Amino acid sequence: MATLGVTRPDPAPDRPAGEGAGPYDRLVIRGATLADGTGAPPVGPVDIVVEGDRIAAVRSVGAPHVPIDPARRPAAGDRDIDASGMTVLPGFVDTHTHIGNMLQGLVGRIPPPEYIFKLWLAHGVTTAREVGAGMGLGWTVAHRERSAARAITAPRLVVHVAFPNRFRRPEDARAWVRAVHARGADGLKFFGAPPEIICAAIDEARSLGLGTAFHHAQMSVTRMTVLDSARCGLDSMEHWYGLPEALFTDRTVQDYPYDYNYNDEQDRFGEAGRLWAQAAGPGSARWRAVIEELRRLDFTLSPTFTIYEANRDVMRARTAEWHDTYTLPSLRRFFEPNRVLHGSYHFDWTTADEIAWKRTFRRWMRFVNDYKNAGGRVTAGSDSGFIYKLFGFGFVRELELLQEAGFHPLEVIRAATLHGAELIGRAADLGSVEIGKKADLVIVPGNPVANFKLLYGTGHRRLNDRTGQVERVGGVRWTIRDGVVWDAVALRADVAAMVAAARRAQTEETTR
Repeated sequence: MATLGVTRPDPAPDRPAGEGAGPYDRLVIRGATLADGTGAPPVGPVDIVVEGDRIAAVRSVGAPHVPIDPARRPAAGDRDIDASGMTVLPGFVDTHTHIGNMLQGLVGRIPPPEYIFKLWLAHGVTTAREVGAGMGLGWTVAHRERSAARAITAPRLVVHVAFPNRFRRPEDARAWVRAVHARGADGLKFFGAPPEIICAAIDEARSLGLGTAFHHAQMSVTRMTVLDSARCGLDSMEHWYGLPEALFTDRTVQDYPYDYNYNDEQDRFGEAGRLWAQAAGPGSARWRAVIEELRRLDFTLSPTFTIYEANRDVMRARTAEWHDTYTLPSLRRFFEPNRVLHGSYHFDWTTADEIAWKRTFRRWMRFVNDYKNAGGRVTAGSDSGFIYKLFGFGFVRELELLQEAGFHPLEVIRAATLHGAELIGRAADLGSVEIGKKADLVIVPGNPVANFKLLYGTGHRRLNDRTGQVERVGGVRWTIRDGVVWDAVALRADVAAMVAAARRAQTEETTR
């Protein structure tokens, strides 16, 4: 498939022998502290027994800081993992992902799926909801099936295909939904279309058991805000577009400058940073009414704070320490300002732009936190691969930003696990560490409830007062999906080797 003269990357290679072990008849994880994803407080030490791809037992085996009585422990497995001093979490569900983007191919090689999948798994992401299928529906569904069969090293994939704004009759939209369902799509992702078309497509999707997501783009939001689409049965909104518009009380259209042009992406994102200030404020009657109606509709927010973070501090995003080791040279080029690429828009980003976005984050975060406190569902999505955000690393940053928004770390973990599983309709199997559920687990040294930075692949820098040296601690140690144990350190080493090889090839090409 070629678009804009760009060829999509080769499929992910078959999983080589020795990459990922299991599932085992019996796997025992010993001596861990467990944060189970339900919001319950951590408990430990516990031993967790996995049989095949399912959790068979979770047993408390003692108290902290005292020896464990061997008599309390379950019998040995085919493999035992010593997780003393470590924390076990449910596998993470990233509810907003993209396995590449054709525009990336305009400045170099599109990142291969193996690179993306390994970065996700290396950060504990065991389920990824792909929203758009930008590499093509057939290509993406084929990876989902190969992942389900454990033929490739990858998270579990949930595939939403982008809905085209080309239909003028509801029955044509319904026919298209039936067609993509027959081709294997798990859901739809909307950007905009006439309201009657979108509502018909959502209704058809619900009748077929397909999920629905909506990025309420500015080109269509005047006709359909978040409230309008939620009333039609939409499952989740992506980012935040459509929320401020639902909160308007003294206007119906965003206060655009008269020379605004949506196709100029600095216009688009610069003015988006000034939009929340035009909406009804926190605690107002309109604010409370919107929250209550969305909650009654069992609506989900997938805010993706992380993907907009460069707008409030572009230097931080551009110079993140992981780029040197883990970001492909072609992806670095894609992130840089470029008039024809999406998300590469910091052409002349000003102090005023960053201040406006800092204010937007405060208002936006307040709404998301208030929605959570009212009983609404919030998930963790990263949208990485754009705007200086790297796969895996961007997801961990989303957890930190949810905490900044006011979530307790245990609420953050629930958003990243159980609530994500609820959104995709898989909570009976995924999202929490409970007997009978799939063995999707993340094992990380230390206590990420106290510090999410321990989840970064680069680890966390801290001073060791005993040695007087600054040290690196943390980084996910093992990621388990469907009972298969992946060495997260080895996965990150593979990615680092891919990046180093790409840099060597780039140097050779430029010196010829």
